[in-house]
Amino acid sequence: MATMKALVYRGVQDFGIEERPKPEVASPTDAVIKLAKTTICGTDLHILKGDVPTVAHGRILGHEGLGIVESIGTGVSSFKPGDRVIISCISSCATCSFCKRSMPSHCTSGGWILGNTIDGTQAEFVRIPHADSSLYKVPKGVDESALVMISDILPTALECGTLNGKVQPGNSVAVVGSGPIGLSALMTAQLYSPSKVIMIDMDENRLEVAKNLGATHTVVSGPDAAKQVMEITDGAGVDTAIEAVGVPATFELCQDIIGVGGTIANVGVHGTKADLHLENLWDKNIAITTRLVDAVTSPMLIKLLESGKIDARVLATHTYKFSNIDQAYSSFAAAAANKALKVIIDFEQ
Repeated sequence: MATMKALVYRGVQDFGIEERPKPEVASPTDAVIKLAKTTICGTDLHILKGDVPTVAHGRILGHEGLGIVESIGTGVSSFKPGDRVIISCISSCATCSFCKRSMPSHCTSGGWILGNTIDGTQAEFVRIPHADSSLYKVPKGVDESALVMISDILPTALECGTLNGKVQPGNSVAVVGSGPIGLSALMTAQLYSPSKVIMIDMDENRLEVAKNLGATHTVVSGPDAAKQVMEITDGAGVDTAIEAVGVPATFELCQDIIGVGGTIANVGVHGTKADLHLENLWDKNIAITTRLVDAVTSPMLIKLLESGKIDARVLATHTYKFSNIDQAYSSFAAAAANKALKVIIDFEQ
């Protein structure tokens, strides 16, 4: 049996490269992809902390990537061997009731399964179910490190943050967390012309990147962060607060800074309970939204990258060979110390 190298989750904070069987087409709608690039997501760090109990020990991690079609099932009509493709983090059958409601994240035979309930993309090869509706052809002339962001963080930021947050022209927006997702929310929010975009983070390097990407204000996270946001908004609070970290303190900060009639859009993956202060919010006409990315905006985002309306290259700060993926995880886990945003794993180096 042919084998490959893959990054395997063994338990809390225990992972490493192992030799595994190379995946094969198991269903007519499958495609097997030879990885060219993958990356590490904050969700992978949540998995390693034990925050995602659906991930079994022995699972190959990863749900983002770009590669070359190696083989296809008899039911695949949109792709052929040799095609260079972007892998969506969401597998969509395109026919179930959830997919027809534009919620493929809850697809009855797909959803977020890569690196979760089936083996993922941090390996030399990966099997992609429902290939026709879960892959996108790589456009010519676009930096492939930027295109990897189509797998997850750009549609996540747009759908779970900007769209769920109801960002509108002239509005004020605060993004709590200036990591790759938060910075992607900054980029996609600007498509809707808000008057203020306030970025909040503990890492001053990330806030500097945010300024360069168009943030109108930055706030260093701390005891007086809410006070600073209120001063920036003349005491009104923000129209949209995007939670882009996934810890109780950041969700509570969003509650502290939201204005009357505003929307709190949760994007972060929460591994523990967070308090909801209805005693302060019950009369403010606010909305709180939650969502798992559906990746239904990915074709549009690819066009925006092609046209230069969004430039995601700045998010790819570090590149490692797959053989050094343990170093990549260390760099990403200590992002502030390493000035790391998105870490690219390159199989073709």
